[in-house]
Amino acid sequence: MDKTININLGGTLFQIDEEAYRIMRDYLQAINNRFVNVQGGHETIEDIESRIAEIFQSQKGLAGVVTRENVESMISIIGKPEEFDPGEPEINKQSYSSRKKRMYRNPDDTIVGGVCSGIAGYLDSDPVLFRILFVVFALFFGVGFFVYLALWIALPVARTDSQKRDLYDNSYHTALSHDDTPLTGTPGPNYSYSRLGNAINEVFRAIGKVFYIVFRIFLIIIGVTLVLTGFLFILSFVMIFFFKFPGIFSIDTEGVNLFNIPDFLNYIVNPSTVPWIIILTSIAVILPMLALIYWGVKMIFWFHARDGVVSLVALVVWVMTIAALTVIGFNEGVSFAETARSSIESVLTRTPDTLYIHTDNKIADLKYEKEISLPHEEYSVFINDTKRELYIRPCLDVELSDNKATKVEVRKRSAGRTELDATKKSEGLLYNFKLGKDSLNIDEYFTIPAGRKWSADNIGIYLYVPAGTILKFDEASRILVHSHIREDSEEYNESRWESNTGSWKMTDDGLEPLTLTH
Repeated sequence: MDKTININLGGTLFQIDEEAYRIMRDYLQAINNRFVNVQGGHETIEDIESRIAEIFQSQKGLAGVVTRENVESMISIIGKPEEFDPGEPEINKQSYSSRKKRMYRNPDDTIVGGVCSGIAGYLDSDPVLFRILFVVFALFFGVGFFVYLALWIALPVARTDSQKRDLYDNSYHTALSHDDTPLTGTPGPNYSYSRLGNAINEVFRAIGKVFYIVFRIFLIIIGVTLVLTGFLFILSFVMIFFFKFPGIFSIDTEGVNLFNIPDFLNYIVNPSTVPWIIILTSIAVILPMLALIYWGVKMIFWFHARDGVVSLVALVVWVMTIAALTVIGFNEGVSFAETARSSIESVLTRTPDTLYIHTDNKIADLKYEKEISLPHEEYSVFINDTKRELYIRPCLDVELSDNKATKVEVRKRSAGRTELDATKKSEGLLYNFKLGKDSLNIDEYFTIPAGRKWSADNIGIYLYVPAGTILKFDEASRILVHSHIREDSEEYNESRWESNTGSWKMTDDGLEPLTLTH
């Protein structure tokens, strides 16, 4: 296949093979020689160029390659240069004087962003005047600066020949571009600057270069910040969400236990939706971070790319991802719409002088692979993936009885779609306790019935004893009541609890530790 060359005709880009380009170049050069010295010749050349573009578009379309046959067919339609009458060429004219002028930023005469030069080109004036006006108004509370910045953002850049014609009207001339380089004509209007105007322009250019350097440094700093933020966020998300590493992100610093959402999702939502939740969540989190990285790279290296379509597609994907997550979250979240609780009581009419609290089933005796802890809530979940079971630690609260009786109340709480559903779930929680003559036997954990999902289940054990009763805790029960006291009491003294042997006495002011002599 022959080599193809990009040319610009009438503001439209075409691909033309090498042989056709040589014929086309000679043809336009002959037309240029014929009309260059004729009054209105530049407009005539533009009209011919526009007509050629129309013919090529009708023959091959913008996606095709212009061949020698297309060029010869075009010449037969328009005619040979020697057949033209310089006074009135026989072509279907399209006068550019009727083109509607538009305002652009001028990339060919810039100090900072080409705003002043663009305004001057649109108004057929001297850009120096506008540069001075912006500087003057910038001294009034920065008005000129903000107006310039707004125009810089709002005005597009006149990059193509067509856009420059819209900006300069008839003062912009070109015949043919090979690799975007004009063969004939001038790139824009020729301003006749005075010496003073040239001096002012040079001053503005020097100031503009300083501002440009400062602006570029500022953009580079922001770009580096965006790149690092996006990269570190993605890295942290992947390491925590998928690999449970490193331990520095642990919410349980003592046990280096990570709150890894995928570990728990299978016990909360329908297993078939878990992969979708993980995928959609990853897209929803990572996609904006990739956008931050991309914008940061653009700020650092200051390049322009035709990324509008890609950005739009990414935005649509992100919005659809959020919408899908919202739908899934709503469908699963209705299972937690209502909360309710049920309770079981056991009462001792005769209160013993000393009550022993023992633990029967201990967490230490369990076999589990994962643990999820919420330190601020003192809520721990132990996961046995092999048996697909959850073990949850309850809390133990010891209060002063309002009568002489000793009572234990186990309050179970769950969430459900309705209050009735939540009540049934709470009643189904599996927990063992027994209040004897001088002892309370409890489990260190409760479980959920097989086949049921976790529903924000919780159990609180409330022990009410009269004043003067001595309570002796074993190690496991001491941990349960210790956690509750530490969470609820603002005046709790850690060493005061941990230094005793587990023997406490109920007083009118609450529990008080006994000395070792007791």
